[in-house]
Amino acid sequence: METIRCSAPGRCGIIGNPTDMYGGAVISCSVPFRARVTIAPCDALVLETGGRSLTIRGEDDLRLCGDYFDVARAVLEYLHDETLCCRISYASEIPIASGISSSTALTVAILYGLLRFKGLDYSPYRVAELARYTELNHFRIICGYQDAYMCTFGGLNYMDFRGKQFYRPAAEELYATIEPLERFVPELPFVLAHTGVQHSSDAVHKPLRERWLEGDRQVRDAYEQITRLAQEGKKALLNADWERLGRLMNENHAIQRDLGGSGEANERLIATALAHGALGAKLAGAGGGGTIIALHPQPEQLAQALQASGADLVFRPRPEPGVGPDAAPPETQESRP
Repeated sequence: METIRCSAPGRCGIIGNPTDMYGGAVISCSVPFRARVTIAPCDALVLETGGRSLTIRGEDDLRLCGDYFDVARAVLEYLHDETLCCRISYASEIPIASGISSSTALTVAILYGLLRFKGLDYSPYRVAELARYTELNHFRIICGYQDAYMCTFGGLNYMDFRGKQFYRPAAEELYATIEPLERFVPELPFVLAHTGVQHSSDAVHKPLRERWLEGDRQVRDAYEQITRLAQEGKKALLNADWERLGRLMNENHAIQRDLGGSGEANERLIATALAHGALGAKLAGAGGGGTIIALHPQPEQLAQALQASGADLVFRPRPEPGVGPDAAPPETQESRP
């Protein structure tokens, strides 16, 4: 068998998140950081990352332990292939627990690589759905579909998740509608700022998901409204109507904040962005830390202000290829969701 090298990008939600968990719509863009995986023939099943290694000898080795190997364990448990022998080496450039899909990008890259290693050529829709299924049922994270689809497809996309508000068995899942927008949007005047606070998206999404399932009218009405904001945001983005898009982003954030989905570190960076002329600013993913995204007519100017205010990392979104072959082997840096 040949050695497989592949990678998948992280992503940032521009508007509409988190309605991907509720049959809504999201506009999202990839970011210039990737999770990288190499899968090579071996006489055993071995995981390698961050200078550590683990040999998988049986089901006991696939139990989640809260360490650097859990993402790979989840994928292997999903595949359930006792004949698999290979060395899976991986690392990620995506900041850990940053709200821009660090764990999902790694899940997608490992899953895609192992499917290729096994000689399976699945469509990106199927890869995205299997990655989301793996995260939910084997990595045990309450999650939507935006991350898995964006890490698989890459680019700048309007995504419609109608009919996907209730989780189904993998074979019964509907495919989302993915509409690439990058060739119609030559300018992306956005800046992303990482708070430096690591967070678990599950901690933010789980209580809100439970409220939605219980029929909480506030949550249900809120996510219907955010879906409409994403639909309007698509028109504003395509027309380069930045003032309109900024107002929609602010409204999106206000709704999610009022539901308890933000956090002190997020609000501090959002306030800084707005004080320095941002037209809109909101969470790029789940709150409680992680990363915010801001729209500014002079993004480099805003980037300097966010850096000066203490943001841990400031960068720009960029349409990047989705999961696929990668020439660069993974570095020896640590990888952890």
